[in-house]
Amino acid sequence: MNLILQGLQVDAKVVEKIAALADAQTITAINTDAWRCAGVSHSAPVRALIEAACLHAKIDGSFIDENKKLADFKLLVMDMDSTLITIECIDEIADMQGLKSEVSAITEAAMRGELEFRESLTRRVALLEGLDASALQQVFDERLLLSLGAYELLAGAKKAGLKTVLVSGGFTYFTDRLQQQLHFDVTRANSLEIINGKLTGKIVGEIIDATEKRKTVENQAAALGVETSSAIVMGDGANDLEMMSVAGLSVAFRAKPVVRAQADVALNFAGLDGVLNLFR
Repeated sequence: MNLILQGLQVDAKVVEKIAALADAQTITAINTDAWRCAGVSHSAPVRALIEAACLHAKIDGSFIDENKKLADFKLLVMDMDSTLITIECIDEIADMQGLKSEVSAITEAAMRGELEFRESLTRRVALLEGLDASALQQVFDERLLLSLGAYELLAGAKKAGLKTVLVSGGFTYFTDRLQQQLHFDVTRANSLEIINGKLTGKIVGEIIDATEKRKTVENQAAALGVETSSAIVMGDGANDLEMMSVAGLSVAFRAKPVVRAQADVALNFAGLDGVLNLFR
């Protein structure tokens, strides 16, 4: 196994100390903020020790098979809100209605797994009734920011031949524009109903929830003639767990504790392109 240590402005001496905890045979710099520690011990006690040391040092520590290559995978599937982008779009839309605190509280409960996603989405969207649809463009223009490393991750994935998929419990208004900007091969999301330039507080068509996210991974893998083990799946909230569970590599990005606990890799400090550092 390799142990990949990475973050932002990482001290090489700290890396050496953490690598020593895993009895690393060699330490190789991948770039200025990432190191590959080869031949490490990876028993449960060692992993727990490394996790605690990394959190204290604000470093991401990821154990991964030393023979894994990015090109071994055929799909990169990403969540949108708080993964590809830094915001929860529905919370920012609600802010235009003066209801951000109410909607954010429901969002947080859903992402922690305390509230069923379909119920939470229906309740949140209902609060948007009567809002001028121009608020969507305002959120996209003024508040939507890509997470650090987004361009680099997608470019690296495409170079390695992976099909890129954006699947979201958010809204097509944003996924459509991000597809144009970032050239995703496929996007899926919920459609907000708009009548006479106003949001009606309803969703048009099927709701993209945890089950539909998982089905998206399965269907896209099937379309390529591969198993879902050929997919890298990234998310941050409880409604991402189903699709992450069928992946060959699941990545929790800036995720809730329930998601970090079940993911193969957790990136709490590095950017999205930290995924690329996992592979030779």
